[in-house]
Amino acid sequence: MIVLLSAFGAAASFVAFALPFLNRSEKRERYRNVIEKKRKALFEATKNPKQAETMSARDSMATLFKVEKMLGEFGERLRDQMLQAGIRSPKAPIYFFAARIVLPIVLMFFAWVIMTQGEKEFEGGEVMLAVVGMAFSGYFLPGLLIKNHIQKRQQEISLVFPDALDMMLICVQGGIGLEQTINRVADDVVEQSPLLAEELGILSAEMGMLNDRRAALKDFARRVGSSSARSFSTSIIQAEQYGTSVSNAMRVIADELRDARMAEAERKAASLPPKLTVPMILFFMPALFIVILGPAFIKASIAGLT
Repeated sequence: MIVLLSAFGAAASFVAFALPFLNRSEKRERYRNVIEKKRKALFEATKNPKQAETMSARDSMATLFKVEKMLGEFGERLRDQMLQAGIRSPKAPIYFFAARIVLPIVLMFFAWVIMTQGEKEFEGGEVMLAVVGMAFSGYFLPGLLIKNHIQKRQQEISLVFPDALDMMLICVQGGIGLEQTINRVADDVVEQSPLLAEELGILSAEMGMLNDRRAALKDFARRVGSSSARSFSTSIIQAEQYGTSVSNAMRVIADELRDARMAEAERKAASLPPKLTVPMILFFMPALFIVILGPAFIKASIAGLT
């Protein structure tokens, strides 16, 4: 048993040591695939717009545009949420609506079968309440999953974005162009934050392949959706529009984002004691009472027996 446990511990240690290196290569490979795919799509769109429109129609883009036009602002907002969640497929909004239609029906049927075919008998009101509850759960579940994914992505990007801006500031002050700066920083931060690296890489590809840099920056803010990305894009656009220094704008944004990150950390630290109250009462206090009062009860019981 000791030999087996030792071998298992050695294997687990080796896996724990080698796994970060494997993940690092996988992250970089995924980042390169995403950027190359985006560059290829932009190149085809700029080289032959009619062919790009035909290919997009084959990928159900026409159906997507019809749905967005029919839904209006809600369709555009849903598309923005899909982009912020990292779902770039043009069919994603259609799948989202299909999930909101199919999932309530499936959950309603599942709840009805469980409650009617089981050994325990339920009243009609209880069955109806469970079926309606499962229908509402199935309708709101896709939206909750999308919002949760958006929050996680924005938190990761906001955590690494100030450091990326510092690296951008060094490159810009060294005389490197903005497109090359963003591309280089994206290659450097791919190990710390693959999400930010992908978004910066797409921004660099759009700024290099498209003529409108303002549209590329606005698309970056739209895809990320966080306040840090909006501040970055707005500041760069204003700096280029009014002829001010881009490095000064980056320095100010980096300082503001770093202060915001510190304030968020302080807020989480301040909210930690109330959150620990219930776990301490449930798990820590009973064990403490047993350790302190246990010997006294044991001595009292022994004294009573004697």
